[in-house]
Amino acid sequence: MAQPPLTRMIKVLERELGTTLFDRNTRSVALTSSGQAMLEPARDVMEALRRATEAARSAERGEVGLVRIAFAGISTHPLVAMLARHVRSERPGIELELSSQNFALQAIQKLAKRETDIALGRWDGVPQGMSTQVVAADALVLAVPATHQLADSDEAHFAELLNERFVSLPPHEGSVLADRLRRLTQAQHFVPDVVQVAPDTQTALALVSAEVGCHLTLNSVAQNVSDPHVRFLAVAAQEASDLPDVHLRTAWRHDEHGPAVAAVLDILLGLVRVSPPEGG
Repeated sequence: MAQPPLTRMIKVLERELGTTLFDRNTRSVALTSSGQAMLEPARDVMEALRRATEAARSAERGEVGLVRIAFAGISTHPLVAMLARHVRSERPGIELELSSQNFALQAIQKLAKRETDIALGRWDGVPQGMSTQVVAADALVLAVPATHQLADSDEAHFAELLNERFVSLPPHEGSVLADRLRRLTQAQHFVPDVVQVAPDTQTALALVSAEVGCHLTLNSVAQNVSDPHVRFLAVAAQEASDLPDVHLRTAWRHDEHGPAVAAVLDILLGLVRVSPPEGG
C-alpha cells in the first residue's frame, strides 16, 4: 500500500479511537503507549479472522460440520459403527449425531421433518423429495427353537406352519417384519397365532430360545446370533419371491444437504459399494 492512503487510514482509526497510535516525524515512526497497548489485541483479531476464514472454507469443502444420522434396527448397528470410525479417520472435523429409533418409520419421519440428515432402515416406500439406496442386501428367515421339528431343515414353508405359535414384534405402522408375517400367512389362508409380542429383536429371539414360539426375522440378524437353542431357516424362495425385498437402505433429501452431509454420504456409499440411487 502506498504511504498516502496508509496515512489516511491511520488517521481515521486514530479519530475513531480518540487517541494517537503513532509518534511520527520526518526521521522516524514509533508506537505510542496506546499503540503498544493495541498491538497484541490487534494480532488476536487478525488470528481470529484467519481462523474464521479457514473454518468457512473447511465447511465449504465438507471438512467440518454436524451430520445427524437416524437408524433403526439391530442389523444397522455394525454399519453405523463402521461409518463412524471411517468419518473420524477421514473427516475428523465432522461431528456425527447418532440417534437410534425403535422403528424405521420413525427414522424416515425425522428425515421428512428435517430433524435428521441421513436415515438408515427398511421401508417399502419413502416420501417424495428423498433419494434411497440399498446399502446391504438382506432376506427373510424364520427363527425356530432347536427342538422344533423343522430345526434341521434348510428352509421353512409357511404352508406347513398353520398350527405354529409365533412371537412377533409390535404391529407398528410401517413395520416391515410385521407386514411380511401378515402377507406370508395370508397367502396360505391363515392368521398367525401370535402368542407374545416382544418389544425388540433380542427379546423375540430369547423367547424363541425358550420355546415360546417361532419368529420371522432377517438373515443379517441371524448372522450375529450365536444362541445354540435357536435355528434359522430360509423362507421358501417361491413364497419370498412374491414379497417386496427387505434390504437395508439409506435415505436422504436429494434437494437439500450441505457439503458435510455429502461427504458422509460419499463415505457411506463407498463402504458398501452400491449401485446408483434408486430415486431422485
